[in-house]
Amino acid sequence: MDVERDSLVERARVHAALGDPARLAIVDALVVGDAAPGELGALLEMPTNLVAHHLKVLEEAGLVVRGRSEGDHRRTYVRLVPERLASVVSPSLSDVPRVMFVCTHNSARSQLAAAIWARRSHVPAVSAGTRPAERVHPRAVKVARRRGLDPQKWRTAQVVDVVKPKDLVIAVCDIAYEHLPAEARPRVHWSVPDPAPTNTDAAFEAAYDEIAGRIDRLAPLVSPKGTQS
Repeated sequence: MDVERDSLVERARVHAALGDPARLAIVDALVVGDAAPGELGALLEMPTNLVAHHLKVLEEAGLVVRGRSEGDHRRTYVRLVPERLASVVSPSLSDVPRVMFVCTHNSARSQLAAAIWARRSHVPAVSAGTRPAERVHPRAVKVARRRGLDPQKWRTAQVVDVVKPKDLVIAVCDIAYEHLPAEARPRVHWSVPDPAPTNTDAAFEAAYDEIAGRIDRLAPLVSPKGTQS
């Protein structure tokens, strides 16, 4: 059948794109978070022209997409398309004592992320902001309650007052990622659009779904301190 053949062709494209060690290394680097092309080059010790070539192949295979930073608009971040990665064995993160989610104001995305994580993992989670607001955004509270979370004890906090040396720090915001203090490393970056400027229930629901999907992929890879993955 033509449909079956088309499916085989698409699968072959993905396998061909992943058939190079450098491209597989890029995919491994992007499994848990997004990165700018320059960051990938530095992490993998790969020249800029090779990073560009390999990203082009991965994009053409539908494995990665690019998005422009909401902070520094000159930057772009590369992210995986998880639906194309069914055959990829994901790396694991072991001996993690705690996860800390960070966004700019600690008023929506990071609060939702910590609450969702608590449902998915036995590894403790907290949240903080690089420039915390005075209160949690009312629409974030509304979405949380609609999704069965309890936001009653949510309070905003400053990153430097919360972070611990061995935390797995996950920035769910471009601006926060670009301004995290040195003590907030190692870190993972998720380029989740800020729902506050749009300020609609739909925007906050979309942020929730994006974060929940990311957590569903990452949580099984993270094992608590004192255990082995």
